[in-house]
Amino acid sequence: MQISAACIFLLLFQWRLDRGHPTRRNNKFPDDQTFLMFCCALGITLCMALSTTMFGVVYLNLAILPAYIGILYGNLRSSVYLALYFFFCTALFSVPSGLDHLLLNSGVLLYPLLFGMAGPFKQSALSVKIGILWGALFPSILFIVIVPNMHGRSILNTPPADAIMFGLYLITALILGALFILYIDRAWDRLQVKIRMQGISDKFQWESEKLQQITNVVPLNIIEFDDNGYVTALNEYMLNLIQRHFPQLTREILLSQPALPIFRECMDQTTLDQLEGIRGNRQRSNAKIRVNSMTYHIFTAPLEHESGVPGGVIMIIQDLTEEEKMRSELDNVERLSLVGQMAAGITHEIRNPMAVVRGFLQLMREKSPEDLHSYYHIVLVELDRANSIINDFLSLAQTRVSEKELALLQGIMEELTPLIWADANLRGQSVELKLSPSMPPLQLNVREIKQLILNLARNGMEAMDAKGVLTLAACEHEDTVLLIVTDTGSGIPESQLSQLFTPFFTTKSQGTGLGLPLCLSIAERHNGSIRVESEEGAGTSIIVTFPVESRAGAVRKPVYM
Repeated sequence: MQISAACIFLLLFQWRLDRGHPTRRNNKFPDDQTFLMFCCALGITLCMALSTTMFGVVYLNLAILPAYIGILYGNLRSSVYLALYFFFCTALFSVPSGLDHLLLNSGVLLYPLLFGMAGPFKQSALSVKIGILWGALFPSILFIVIVPNMHGRSILNTPPADAIMFGLYLITALILGALFILYIDRAWDRLQVKIRMQGISDKFQWESEKLQQITNVVPLNIIEFDDNGYVTALNEYMLNLIQRHFPQLTREILLSQPALPIFRECMDQTTLDQLEGIRGNRQRSNAKIRVNSMTYHIFTAPLEHESGVPGGVIMIIQDLTEEEKMRSELDNVERLSLVGQMAAGITHEIRNPMAVVRGFLQLMREKSPEDLHSYYHIVLVELDRANSIINDFLSLAQTRVSEKELALLQGIMEELTPLIWADANLRGQSVELKLSPSMPPLQLNVREIKQLILNLARNGMEAMDAKGVLTLAACEHEDTVLLIVTDTGSGIPESQLSQLFTPFFTTKSQGTGLGLPLCLSIAERHNGSIRVESEEGAGTSIIVTFPVESRAGAVRKPVYM
């Protein structure tokens, strides 16, 4: 029972360590070292309460073990409190009573040694700690068991049975003391290892979170696959990109099953096979794929463990749609630049000789018989057509800033309506005009806008058969004014829509491919844009958008011509 009572402080101390290492919220909250003092005090109390004299020879009281161990492990203040408490308990429970037995049983004479060795004790190795404890414990136990039994006789005259009992008690106390020191040191070492491992774990978790935050901030679409095709990680940019094409997919769905079967329902087989080939590549690679109208550049690289074992594939996806669009626009700019150079070159070389030829043809027509006038008419028409082509070249290549004035778009359209109606009547077609009366005035170059409307109207009429209907509409939409020209022709194939504004591209047998590029050039000079909506067999609508820059000039008198 004495041994059990002496060990109770170790059980409580271990329970404390098993609870973890709580953060001290204030100075009154006990740390592990202070709690050890409380456990030692409890052990002293139990040992004192259970102390007795065995066979009337040896006073059994192992309270000195938790007392000495607590003094050696504690700080100065807690050690003093524990020593005083041990002395007080010894005074209450010591058998037999008396000052001499109190001094022996409390070991008070060795307190200076204990307090002096407490500092080096904490910094020493395990074997040194055990030696220091034994150095204080051995004389204390020896005096406790021998001195009360001397009764004026020599120690050499101690009966063998008593000597054996004394030796067993002394050895037991020393062994228990060594075991207690070993247990406490091992427990503290395990605690320190646990704290260090927790620190490493927290640091690793923070580094992982920091890396995830970095990948979420970097404007790249990053996704990681394992060897089985499962998505193991992806950043926010990648998730947003996937949800742009597959809104129903969440992060949980992507991380729960192989990715490619998920995409199979929403992606054509050719693109899916290409993506699977890219993912299965075990080398660094670059590839470009198209998904619907989007273009993506994919960079892949294998992931490997330190042992060289494959650990999956990382894939970085970059959206090149805007770059491809910009590249296409730059190609158009280059073509326009080429057109401008050609126009500048041919204008001076051809226009003047054509004017001379046309003048002489008119003179010859006046002096020729009437039956030849039709031939002259044909030649003059073709000369005018050639001159019109040259004018289109010049307009398309124009780079100067247009001189604009405040004008109403509906006024310009009403002014051109008779001319468009007349042209439509010759073709057996009809024209509908739909104008909103409340549109704001715009900063326009009236001559260029007239050319834009006429070009779009004639394109629409040429796309229709007889009895076709051409609709000219203008309305205000948010902060823009829309000019909409709609025909009831056969429509434009989707494969040709992207090439409509490319110079020299035409679907007409007699076309030059400069009409729509010229319209685009005029719209852009007015900070506007053009888009085409067409359906085969249902007709085509061309929508020109003009920005409303300011309403401050609305009170000014608009100019139509």
